[in-house]
This record gives sequence, C-alpha cells and structure tokens, in this order.
Amino acid sequence: MHHPSLYSLVNTSEMKTGNHIFGVSEFLLLGLSEQQEEQRLLFGIFLAMYLITMVGNIVISLAIGSDPQLHTPMYFFLANFSLTDLALSSTTVPKMLVNIQAHSKLISYGGCLTQLYFFGLFADLDNFLLAVMALDRYVAISHPLHYAMTMNSQCCVLLVAGSWLVTAFHALVHTLLVTRLSFCGPNVIPHFFCDLVPLLKMACSSTYINDLVLSLVAGTLLIGPFACILTSYFFIALAVLRIGSLKGKQKAFSNCTSHLSVVSLFYSTAIGVYLCPPAASSGGKDRVFSVMYTVVTPMLNPFIYSLRNREMKGALGKVLRRNTNTFSWDLRVLTLRLRAES
Repeated sequence: MHHPSLYSLVNTSEMKTGNHIFGVSEFLLLGLSEQQEEQRLLFGIFLAMYLITMVGNIVISLAIGSDPQLHTPMYFFLANFSLTDLALSSTTVPKMLVNIQAHSKLISYGGCLTQLYFFGLFADLDNFLLAVMALDRYVAISHPLHYAMTMNSQCCVLLVAGSWLVTAFHALVHTLLVTRLSFCGPNVIPHFFCDLVPLLKMACSSTYINDLVLSLVAGTLLIGPFACILTSYFFIALAVLRIGSLKGKQKAFSNCTSHLSVVSLFYSTAIGVYLCPPAASSGGKDRVFSVMYTVVTPMLNPFIYSLRNREMKGALGKVLRRNTNTFSWDLRVLTLRLRAES
C-alpha cells in the first residue's frame, strides 16, 4: 500500500475542477520496486549496467572514428546507433538512480514531458537506424558493384538526418497530445520513467486521439522499419543462396549475424509494449520489457557487434593499446618528476 502523504505531495499545487486536475505540477514514479532492500540492490545493478553501456558505446564510437579503415557506411551507421543507444539509456536510468539514492520518486510535470519526448525520440531513432543498417547490408550483398555509388557519403547523411527529422516530429506529436489531457489524482505512474502508455492509463479525459495516433502512426513507424528489415534480409538470403562457394556464403552471413541479433532483441520487446492496446497491457510486463530495450539491449549491443566482427575487434584493440600506452607514458613521466623533486 502506498503512503497517503506521497499522494498529497503530488497534488499540492494543482487546480481542480470536479474530479479533473488541470494544473499538474508533479508525478510520482513508483519505479521497479517499493521495498527498501530491493531498492539498494536495483541501484547497484542498474548503475553497473549503465556504466557498462556508457563505456561500451563510447568505445565503439571512438574506435570507428579513429580507424580510417572503418570509415565506411556500415560503421558510420553503427556509430550513430551506438550513440543513440547511449542517449536512450541516459534518458531514463540516471533519473531512476537519483530517485533511489535521494529516496524521492517525484518528477516535475515539465520533467516528465521532457523525458517522454526524448525517450520517444531515441527509441524511434534506434528503430529507424536498424532499418537503415539492414538496407545498407542489402545493397552491399545484393548489389556489390553499385554499393560505393549508391551508399555514398551524401546518401548516408541524408538517411540519418531523415531518420532524425521523422522521429523528432513523431515524438513531438505524442508529447503535445499528452499536454491536452487532464489527470485525476493521485498522479502515480507505475513505472520507472514517464512512458506514454502509463500516462494514457492515468488520464481522466478522453484518450481516443492519443490511442488512435499510438495505434496507427506509432504502429506504422514501428512496423514500417521492421518490414523494411524483413524485406532486406529476404533479398539478402536470395543473393547469398546464389553465391557459389561455401566460404563466400559464410562471409556474407557473418556480416549480418550481429545486426540480426540486435534486431531480435529490440523488436521482441518493443512490439509487445507498443502494439498492445493500453488497456490490455499489464504494468509489470511493460516495465520488464522497458528494462530490456532501454537498459539491457543498449548494454549488450557493443558486445554483440565487437565479438562477432573482426574489423571491430581490431579497432577496439588499437584504441585500448593506444590508451594503455598513453597511460603508461604519463605514469613514467610522473614517476620521473617525483624522483627529481625528491
């Protein structure tokens, strides 16, 4: 049972008319658990996963940027995808960690809308970039002679910029539609961040337009890139089957296995949450799925891409050796200075 004082805190500075609340000032995020002992455990687990996510995705981006051999369309998209993964986790996890440590689960109305917008932006962007990466693999394997001309630098930038524009507009539409809703107290969100589905469940006013946009537009933006990925890999499979040598087939498939693993992780959870009607989905299931694609998947992606890719392994080795050598040199210089001063 939730403490009544928490409800009063959420509703202190709100203007009420009947049962509707129009001047919402704060929301209460219940998080993943209300048990104090579990809160400490969750803090340690999520802090560790977030640090691994940060280090892994930053190292991937640095390795791609510092190695001229990786300045290709495939790795350009991978670098963007890694930074988007990092941004997606950073939208939700730090706030949750702060709330656990501060023993406060409140988030301001403006903060909630900001989190809702950026979460929608980066989740959608992940979705679009996965489709762009599948398209890149399709052109590389099915039309290798035209690959350099088709996937030139201008085309790559346009694909990424177009993905940003579409997802930014889509996230803005959902955020603006939420601002037209009124809420009934207590404003308690049974989630660890401000996600769209829990907010729609809390609303007192009609969510018909929101539900319609979520089902049609969001469904299209989720299924559209997914269909693009499936179509790309269908034609990739046909192209691979036409390759005569077994070694050639293995090389072609090896370039796709990492991407397919990430696609499976992402869509197996995202589709379950956002294509189910809000009334039919359970809070516990939504939270578990949300943890999977906002925390677990961004943490695993760098390992998936680096462990199954020789070029990426080599680039990561160069980055680590360069940083290790720099650290060793700085340590030797510091030691010599201390000896000279003594």
